[in-house]
Amino acid sequence: MNIRTLLLFVVAIVFFGCQKNDAAMENKPVEVGIVLLKEQPIALEQELSGRAKASVTAEIRPEVGGIIKKVVFKEGQKVKKGDVLYEINPDVYKSIYDGANASLQSAKANFKALSLKKARYDELIKFEGISKQEYDDVTAAYLQAEALVSEKKAALDKAEIDLQKTKILAPISGIAGISSVTEGALITTLQNEPLTTIRFIETMYVDLSQSSNQLLALRKLLNEQHMQKGSMEVKLKLLDDSFYEHKGILKLQEIAVDESTSTVTLRAEFPNPNGILLPGMYVRAVIEEAINTKAFLVPQRAVLRDSRANPIITVVTENNGTMTKIVETKRAIGDKWLVTEGVQNSDKIIIEGLNKINSRSKVSFIDVTDKYIGE
Repeated sequence: MNIRTLLLFVVAIVFFGCQKNDAAMENKPVEVGIVLLKEQPIALEQELSGRAKASVTAEIRPEVGGIIKKVVFKEGQKVKKGDVLYEINPDVYKSIYDGANASLQSAKANFKALSLKKARYDELIKFEGISKQEYDDVTAAYLQAEALVSEKKAALDKAEIDLQKTKILAPISGIAGISSVTEGALITTLQNEPLTTIRFIETMYVDLSQSSNQLLALRKLLNEQHMQKGSMEVKLKLLDDSFYEHKGILKLQEIAVDESTSTVTLRAEFPNPNGILLPGMYVRAVIEEAINTKAFLVPQRAVLRDSRANPIITVVTENNGTMTKIVETKRAIGDKWLVTEGVQNSDKIIIEGLNKINSRSKVSFIDVTDKYIGE
């Protein structure tokens, strides 16, 4: 055997050995990680922006004018319904009240005198002791005196009410804001600028803006198969992206669309025992708009794209081979896709080791469902 023949023999051994190793490698199962799908009801959520506002707000304005004698309340503190907030100098109103009271007493005295006179005339007219004209004059004077007493009593009541209004009371319980006036300030009846504002914030409203397009999309969504209306619960995201500790309830939806913004206002109500929510605060709300009663959640990293950009998954077949399937993804929910078509219960979707297999590969698998989907 010459050298050339020997070299050809060695090359042949190496070639057939490599082929044998390649075949062995090809027949060796590739270990992959899979997730087992399970059909479940999936809540479809929508995030909307909005503003918090006090559930009850009262702007305090004077019902009578005058000079502020005393500011009674403390700004930024709680006040109760009926607490005195401001005192207006009552001197003028006390004088008017006293004058009205005196006028009433005078009218009552005149009425009493005419009452007695009319009583005497009532007896005399029976025996024609007086003329019919005299009797009619006394009767008219009596009725006028009676009406005057009612008039003076109404004036006294009005003066008493005005005198009482020199003490400006809190119409609601809540937190009193900054006062716009100080002692010695002149205020006028029902002026435009409020003296202060009281807000009840133990219960808060959050007004959310939903576009008319979103509203129409929701109505269309609810007409789809396996869809039902979501709950009325609302979760709040604060500016630091943390969730507010209390859940709210969706109370109402405005029946009209705002022409300037093409949005509809939704109002949610939240308990606010610790005063975390403040009027005017910007928040984001997460509402459950619908529930898909028969859907699947597939981790996004398990979904690839084919040459036509169709979303595909790779599943383990019954003989431990692999197969790709086109699926329909509706929306992203966290790090998962909501899949409504192309999958079924107990599909073994490969999520780890996708780069190590091809269409001819045999696989052994490890269940990593809890890692990617949870129980």
